[in-house]
Amino acid sequence: MITQESVQIAVAGILHETNTFAPGLTELANFKGEWVAGREAFYERYSGTRTSMGGVIDAADRHGIELKPGVYAAATPSGMVSSEAADELIDAVVASIDPEASGLVLIMHGAMASEQYGDLEGECLRRIREKRGAAFPIAMTIDLHGNVSPAMVRLADVIVGYDTYPHIDMHERAEEAFGLLVRIIRREISPVRSYSHTGMLVVPQAMMTEEGSMKLLMDRAFDMETNPHVLNVTVVGGFPYCDVADAGMSFIVTTDGDQELAERCASELAQMAIGMKDLFEIDQMPPASAVSAALAEPLGPVILAEGSDNVGGGAPADATHVLACLTNVQQKALVVIRDEAAVRRAFEIGIGATFEGKVGGKSDRLHGEPVMVNGKVRLLFDGKYRHIGPYMTGGRADMGNTAVVECGQLTLVLTEKRAAPWDLGHVRSVGLWPEDFKIIVVKSAIAWQAAFGRFAKRVIHVDSPGCCSANLRHFEYRQVRRPAYPLDAEPNLILD
Repeated sequence: MITQESVQIAVAGILHETNTFAPGLTELANFKGEWVAGREAFYERYSGTRTSMGGVIDAADRHGIELKPGVYAAATPSGMVSSEAADELIDAVVASIDPEASGLVLIMHGAMASEQYGDLEGECLRRIREKRGAAFPIAMTIDLHGNVSPAMVRLADVIVGYDTYPHIDMHERAEEAFGLLVRIIRREISPVRSYSHTGMLVVPQAMMTEEGSMKLLMDRAFDMETNPHVLNVTVVGGFPYCDVADAGMSFIVTTDGDQELAERCASELAQMAIGMKDLFEIDQMPPASAVSAALAEPLGPVILAEGSDNVGGGAPADATHVLACLTNVQQKALVVIRDEAAVRRAFEIGIGATFEGKVGGKSDRLHGEPVMVNGKVRLLFDGKYRHIGPYMTGGRADMGNTAVVECGQLTLVLTEKRAAPWDLGHVRSVGLWPEDFKIIVVKSAIAWQAAFGRFAKRVIHVDSPGCCSANLRHFEYRQVRRPAYPLDAEPNLILD
């Protein structure tokens, strides 16, 4: 008999959104900034945070269950994970799972790929099963931008994905996964799953869950979850910048022992999405036109969403296509851009000194050429802050050494590390306030709204080159299963 006192739940995971079109490889060192092992370190870092890890901690406390944290590692979205890093990460996670644990919450992204594993989450699950057996209960959490494989669905007892984009419910989804895992361990439920894949590649800009087609899909999924036999419905938008076989929008439906119901629900959602495929297109403007349109607006701030350089999608954060149109701007504009050399120069000359030099455009030519700027260094900062908004509240952020340079009406925030605009602390930490600017350039598709959404008077999506471009025809796909819409005229529905 399984008693409350005998239940111990392990938690471990690896989180990385892999952009296979981004320059360079992601190595083990990229995960060392958030490599947490063991109970003390896990609780110290994540207690009280609105993260998946914080959700697991709170759920364990609420259920009165002992938590056994193993290894959890995460890295900012970036290029393909190297072979060596992939195997070391998986080995570390598998080895860290407490042998006495009754089950596991596995925190993953869903769109992680390495040189040898197109489906790294599936490989990690396979190795856990190899060590712990088919009966070991596993609940996995994933991002809304995962690329879900049949192997993932087969090897995890339940998969719970985020319901929001911008992602503000990761804490709740982790609590949900934990609760389902407890019910599995206590043999209160017998989960079965069905998986459907639409054969559609959808760009992040079309996945905002509070409006449009994604809201319709989410609302239908929530309706399905009112059926007491449906345990979870996960809508997975997919990540089109990871060129793997299973890239694209999919659905996972988990029911309590009713396979036919799971299959019917998964099929309905996929058919519904395919029927709306044309509605996932977005309007964009080239950089110069976007800047002109922003300046013509009577009120600001106007957000120029430079999604092609989306840090949250693995882009280098140093694209200059928009910056080049703002060097002589006549109204106040704000740009955050990564440039280690420029930051180093600003720290050398100090606050109040004149900064003159080329910034950005140093990763590759796809993201633009370096742009000459001239201004004064107004602030130098170590770049560390905690999230103050609804996304990962209380979580740590690190932009690396950071310099604020004023170049006439243009304010440049130069960062040493790639910094995603997911939280207002992105600019508040350096003493800036959004409403002081007519134009704010964000290197993001949609997630910027968690930081700046309440201030925006208008949003303009910028059509510029980059490894996260919303125009998917810019990319040469080699691995994704074809046909795939919009690369091909029609999608390829898959039911599993």
